[in-house]
Amino acid sequence: MSGKLIVVGTPIGNLSDFSPRAAQTLSQVDFIAAEDTRVTQKLLNHLNIKKPMISYFEHNKYERGRVICDRILSGETCALVSDAGMPAISDPGELLVAQCAGLDIQTLVVPGPSAAVSALAVSGLPTGRFTFEGFLSVNKKSRREHLEEVKDEPRTMIFYEAPHKLAATLRDMLEAWGDRRIALVREITKIHEEVIRTTLSGAAERFADGSARGEFVLVIEGAPRRREPKYSPESAVALAKELMAGGCSASEAAKRAARETGFKKGDLYQKICE
Repeated sequence: MSGKLIVVGTPIGNLSDFSPRAAQTLSQVDFIAAEDTRVTQKLLNHLNIKKPMISYFEHNKYERGRVICDRILSGETCALVSDAGMPAISDPGELLVAQCAGLDIQTLVVPGPSAAVSALAVSGLPTGRFTFEGFLSVNKKSRREHLEEVKDEPRTMIFYEAPHKLAATLRDMLEAWGDRRIALVREITKIHEEVIRTTLSGAAERFADGSARGEFVLVIEGAPRRREPKYSPESAVALAKELMAGGCSASEAAKRAARETGFKKGDLYQKICE
């Protein structure tokens, strides 16, 4: 009989955020797939749990994924954990869950902390609709292409960023999008947790010297929605012609149509006199 994969969320800084159900799950599974076994061992020691682990991270995920799936298919149950937060979200575990899905392996979840959603909740920016963009590429060209793709995204955007790349990222965002509101949420649930609400220009200036410390979640205001113009050039000319048909002179018709549509009087006058 096949076992199952259980995706278990782990604390993002404060071990007290680990749920009783998550602890119980780790104590009951056959083995744990951990992004960094040293980090997970600290959590297990804190919970007084002894359980065999297998490392599963970015550079061995294809090979280890097959091994883990084979063990599950043979009847073992595996808990998948990351170093912090929800596995499979901007995380190598994404592939393992996909592999299990392809093999019809039952996959369950024990929810835990999420840095993205936690940062959004305290950002002060709109939360009704948002998009998670994860980490930007370290490649400058790829990073700028990503920023250009989401330039007109109207929803609040969430990015993860490391401190040593923050200054360059803020500069690139400001250059690609212009100024807009941003909340920089730092060290979530840790001693030095901080929410910095400012603008992209203010943030770029503040961290230009490379002084950023700790892990950051960037929550950024979406682009303003573009309103569809009420009048097209053709409908504006049509309105001016209607006014002329109603008895207005060409000049008066162009003036009134310009006031109503926002188009230039001279352009409308030229069109209706052609």
